[in-house]
Amino acid sequence: GAGPSGLLLALLLSRHGRSPSSPFGSPGGGGGIPVTILEASHQLDSRPRAAHYGTACIPDLIRAGIIDKIRDRGFVLSTMTWRKPRTFEEVGGFESSGLRGEKGEDMRTHCLVLQDLLEVMLEECVERGVEVCWRHRVVGEKGEEKGAWVEVEVTGEDGEVKERKRFGGEGCIVVGADGANSAVRKGLFGDEFPGFTWDRTIIATNTYYDFDKFGWSDANFIIDPDNFFMAARISPSTPSHPALYRITYAEVPNLTHAQYLSRQPFKFQSILPGSPTPDQYQLLTLSPYRMHQRCAPSFRVGRVLLVADAAHLCNPWGGLGITGGFVDVGGLYDCLAGIWDDKADEEEMLELYSEKRMEKWKTIIDPVSQENFRRVSGQLALEKDEFLGALREVKGDEKGVRDVLLGMMAVRYDFTGHYRR
Repeated sequence: GAGPSGLLLALLLSRHGRSPSSPFGSPGGGGGIPVTILEASHQLDSRPRAAHYGTACIPDLIRAGIIDKIRDRGFVLSTMTWRKPRTFEEVGGFESSGLRGEKGEDMRTHCLVLQDLLEVMLEECVERGVEVCWRHRVVGEKGEEKGAWVEVEVTGEDGEVKERKRFGGEGCIVVGADGANSAVRKGLFGDEFPGFTWDRTIIATNTYYDFDKFGWSDANFIIDPDNFFMAARISPSTPSHPALYRITYAEVPNLTHAQYLSRQPFKFQSILPGSPTPDQYQLLTLSPYRMHQRCAPSFRVGRVLLVADAAHLCNPWGGLGITGGFVDVGGLYDCLAGIWDDKADEEEMLELYSEKRMEKWKTIIDPVSQENFRRVSGQLALEKDEFLGALREVKGDEKGVRDVLLGMMAVRYDFTGHYRR
């Protein structure tokens, strides 16, 4: 899949043997690990989805060699606040401008809307010679002890199947990075995808609105059982234009897209500061979403592996879906690189990948993301909320804020510790 996780894995594999600062075309460094991307669509996905990439995945964006482009085309968030509805009184938050890693790297949440990030990733893949095959829909796969392959339907512009191909073979590994409706996962486990779907619908919009005049943070979470919402900056403001915000809010389930669109002006006037009418903001996009908490029975069957949304899903509050997926990719890359360099046993590393990434989903990503949603939807008592209490305790204490925020690095796992030394 040519989504964020598939492209990130391709970038890491293609850069293998090079330092993050080593330009392509320069002497020195290895030639990378060969990778082919198979994408069912004819183009990148342009729907409004993720836009914020948390602290835990920053090391993987750095070593993929794209962090500078993300900063140049996007920006970095420094402030985040949780607020009561209507009065918008602050109940917790932080300022993270001093958040740095052990080597001085900027570990704050980075922002670039996903469709723009995908363009950055694809540009880099093309520059590095990664093979990207469009209109190649995977319809089956098989893994054996010495190899793996996929059956693919190649479609034309009319959507009709033009030919069938097989990709892979001896020595190959198949990675399903093909999203929540993964054909690779369904080929392995059918409809088995344990977990549940929340009974709430959320609406994600990209909207120009001047939150600066209300003194709001880069990201704001409004806590309310019925009208919870998030307003997070996804572009800087300019002298001539307010910042673009991702405004995501609660809605009643099971309506049509047209019905959600017709209700949007009422919702904004009811929930946003200033009670704006449509002439006071500019709505660019609106997309309804269902939310899920699900995890595949395994992330590995032989030489066929699953990563990110193909392997597991969580609700988007707190950004652990995209962040956790990128961390999966970084861990899988370390496993594959160790095997490629003959520093690690294949069977051990691939089994460790599945075991450890499943463990991180079950012990961190799933419970924390559920808590994030229950917090914003008013299901947690604010006075007993340990996370918000911790933020209040460290407010104004740079080291304390750093310790709290870097706590999410626990979602990572160092697979290189299993290399042969």
